[in-house]
Amino acid sequence: DKWSKLLINRTINDWLMKYEFNSIQSKKVAVIMAGNIPLVGFHDFISALLSGHEVLVKQSSNDRHLLPFLTKYLEHVEPGFKDKVTFTEGKLENFDAVIATGSNNTARYFEYYFKGKPSIIRKNRNSVAILTGEEPLEDLKGLSEDIFRYFGLGCRNVSKLFVPKGYDFDIFFKAIYEWHPIINIAKYANNYDYNKAVFLMSEFNILENGFLMLKEDLSYSSPIATVFYEFYEEREELKRKLHQDSEDIQCIVSKGFLEDEVQFGQTQNPALDDYADNLDTIEFLLRI
Repeated sequence: DKWSKLLINRTINDWLMKYEFNSIQSKKVAVIMAGNIPLVGFHDFISALLSGHEVLVKQSSNDRHLLPFLTKYLEHVEPGFKDKVTFTEGKLENFDAVIATGSNNTARYFEYYFKGKPSIIRKNRNSVAILTGEEPLEDLKGLSEDIFRYFGLGCRNVSKLFVPKGYDFDIFFKAIYEWHPIINIAKYANNYDYNKAVFLMSEFNILENGFLMLKEDLSYSSPIATVFYEFYEEREELKRKLHQDSEDIQCIVSKGFLEDEVQFGQTQNPALDDYADNLDTIEFLLRI
């Protein structure tokens, strides 16, 4: 639904009109997709295709059906795309540039393996939300979408909350309760039970409501069915911390806190020019 609203003439033209495509030479761009959520690399794919390049796609085994289907549809509505896309399950060969997404460990491998090619290498990032305790119910319900959509597996999913001292988590738990059926999904429930057992055996203090655990923690990357939280006192001090940790953060959800903040409930609805890691993919594709 999100992509169907974005991929219309007006939004595509608004996105691409600021770029100069006249002198571009078509190259073959390899796109390596992570597979943590459905179509996670689609923006890189469509950027390369619309920039006039051929695309060599290496999909994750977790997400190998949707993109080939959409590619056939694109070739149907625009025959000019025919033979512009190749899917491979083997070793990547005969390409000019690469956009690769993976974990911090795989990113180190990518950086070594592709060191002779123009590249964008995406690493682990997480998203955070800043609460004041004065959020209306609708904002907190929107936050639940940012937390639970795709089971929290995406880099744009909120995995950590920054809350003021004395924050009342009961309000938060009430607002997210409509997501409680998620615990009926076996894999999610298994993660919930396992992580709860680990926390309790380690004698960590947790808050939980039967389908989500909250744990005070300084790190950003929380396990499935868990959201970390950290208390803050001074807004300016928190801003400095977030700036210092910007390489670890994809989205910051807040209201009136930062200029480039994301509205509650909107982390999984980026605009076409809302580039991952703040790296302009089209600019990269025009330079190769």
